[in-house]
Amino acid sequence: MITKEPSDGRTGLFARLKAGLSRSSTALKSGIASIFTHAKLDAVTLEELQDLLIASDIGVETARDLTARLAQDRFDKQISPHEVRAILSGEIAGILAPAARPLEIDPAHKPHIIVMVGVNGTGKTTTIGKLAKRLKGQGKSVMLAAGDTFRAAAIEQLAIWGKRVDVPVIKGKVGADAAGLAFEAVEQAQRQNIDVLLIDTAGRLQNKAGLMAELEKITRVIRKRDPSGPHGVILVLDATTGQNALSQVEVFKQKAAVTGLIMTKLDGTARGGILVSLAKKFGLPIHAIGVGEGVEDLQPFDAKAFAEALTGV
Repeated sequence: MITKEPSDGRTGLFARLKAGLSRSSTALKSGIASIFTHAKLDAVTLEELQDLLIASDIGVETARDLTARLAQDRFDKQISPHEVRAILSGEIAGILAPAARPLEIDPAHKPHIIVMVGVNGTGKTTTIGKLAKRLKGQGKSVMLAAGDTFRAAAIEQLAIWGKRVDVPVIKGKVGADAAGLAFEAVEQAQRQNIDVLLIDTAGRLQNKAGLMAELEKITRVIRKRDPSGPHGVILVLDATTGQNALSQVEVFKQKAAVTGLIMTKLDGTARGGILVSLAKKFGLPIHAIGVGEGVEDLQPFDAKAFAEALTGV
């Protein structure tokens, strides 16, 4: 699994998370401060807070629920910005907690097959490399499959990660059949008794029927070698796309039977609240989040730490 690591001071999990979410937390902190400095919690401030939360991509329904919860005990009373952020942090952590589930690797499957999917530009191939490093660091043998056969750059990028992490990479020529390559990768991983096989796929828009059909074909072909596979389908999302991430999950969940999410580029947006919207609407496991470019910036998802970093508590 992607395990949580102990805090090691400046470079610990919370420090990186706080730094990565600084754009989102700064927007929320400054907005809350401007609303609640010397102000009572009344209908006007509640409406302003709700608008602020919606602007952070927390979602209309969730923003309404959060402000209603805040009003239960504190309506028409003086409340400080810090108190508002502390209450919001607790409520957001409660929403996120059921979705904070590590990536479990089942040792009964040799290999445990994971298909990585997502639209173009989410950082999917890089995420695969970082994930491979984490899994290898946990003592697991890992193999990568360069199933994005549309782009030479994607094949080369995964090959570079394979060398960097010292794991084998199954790859073919540009334009090769992605399903055929997935079949070969499963066959090779079975022969070599590999623990985890991570299969990259071409980035695709959720409204392209042909490309979505290819994902279904990859699944069918994998099952010819291992009827129980794939054992996970992880959708990689780009936090900077905001509310568009909701429609991506909707379609990929239907077409590719997504089992979990990884959210990248949270350090590049002031709208990190999108993760709250996703957890509230879909309840899919959130395995990890990316809060920077470094390998260690792919972090296991911790609901409490995320909520605290997002709200600046």
